[in-house]
Amino acid sequence: MVTRKPVPYDTTILVRDTCLCLHVQRAARTLARRFDEALRPLGMTSGQFSLLMSLNRPAPPTMKDVADLLAMDRTTLTAALKPLVRRKLVRIAVDKEDRRSRRLILTDDGEALLSAAVPIWKREHAAIERALPRGGDALRKDLLALT
Repeated sequence: MVTRKPVPYDTTILVRDTCLCLHVQRAARTLARRFDEALRPLGMTSGQFSLLMSLNRPAPPTMKDVADLLAMDRTTLTAALKPLVRRKLVRIAVDKEDRRSRRLILTDDGEALLSAAVPIWKREHAAIERALPRGGDALRKDLLALT
């Protein structure tokens, strides 16, 4: 006996084939795995690369600034920072002007690791852009339209 489901299987196929959220999530996971593999020899993940890069500024950013840039909530950012702080790649300091706020400081070791990672990122990024049928600019433009 076949029971009728409240959501028809045709709807599952429609979502599988057309859902922008699903396709962006799958692409993001695929890209993250590719960069994770490329950065593995440095003992860093793609997420850690993005986080360290977000700290590479003329003045140390606040946690809020970094969370906003990376579209993370503060709790997720705090968890992501812990291994970087343990490795002494990042230092967290109280903001001198607003003691409630924290500044994220890229240490000398963090800058050195980031410097070693950039050529790897450039190589992988260029290869990915070459593989895109319309190039990276079109994809970036489309993704930016969603934010």
